[in-house]
Amino acid sequence: MSIRSVLINVVDVHNSVDFYLRHLGGELVGQRNEDEATIDFVTGTITLQRLARGGAASTWIPDDLQLGFRHLGFKVADLDARVAELKSAGVPFHLDTIHAEGGVRLTFFYDPDGTLLEFVEGPLQYHEVFDRAAVDADWALGEPDRPRLDHVAETVADLDKTIADYSELGWSLMSGIHQANDARGFEIAYLRSGDTSLEVFTFARAELQRRAPQLDAPGFLAVELDGSSASADVVGRLDDGLGVAVDADGLQRLVGE
Repeated sequence: MSIRSVLINVVDVHNSVDFYLRHLGGELVGQRNEDEATIDFVTGTITLQRLARGGAASTWIPDDLQLGFRHLGFKVADLDARVAELKSAGVPFHLDTIHAEGGVRLTFFYDPDGTLLEFVEGPLQYHEVFDRAAVDADWALGEPDRPRLDHVAETVADLDKTIADYSELGWSLMSGIHQANDARGFEIAYLRSGDTSLEVFTFARAELQRRAPQLDAPGFLAVELDGSSASADVVGRLDDGLGVAVDADGLQRLVGE
């Protein structure tokens, strides 16, 4: 697996753990405490980290035209049942279930700290395939018994640069999906390494907004990838000494001490 872990800043660790166990079928790794907990999602983990004094107001907005992090995606086999359970619990939705390009069904909703999450049902039928072996390995994972971490999505300004930068970390351009009916020139590329993807959004006919790095706001903090992060700029350090770096479009990534 190449998305090793995703860090999320939370206000209440116990509340967030309960959310991810109940609604996403995660399995707790070790013991939770007031400050931190790690949850397994088959191909990667999510670490929930308590914000000191509640943190700052987040500048992340639910607009795919904002560069950097967009959402976390999970593959599921039982979308309707999971959506019904989320709705019965009053979980806020960003997008109700739709049939999407690529022959899949999906929905978007929020965790307690505003992190945008996606459930995807079905194998994506890519419009373009650049790495057949990677696609075959993706499909071979099959339907998960419980939600499986599938991808981290980000919006970028320059797809060629993103491909080049992540190829240095061992990621390959696997495939693409066209959004022919989107007037903004919206395209999706998938970079693959191991059992997870980076879902990369580009917009040929829209103005993109850049977001300054934030380490002290609720929600997504950083993604930890297998491989070196030498091409990223370190913008700060966590209490345990790990650095947080950003790629060219502001996606925050963990790096070593």
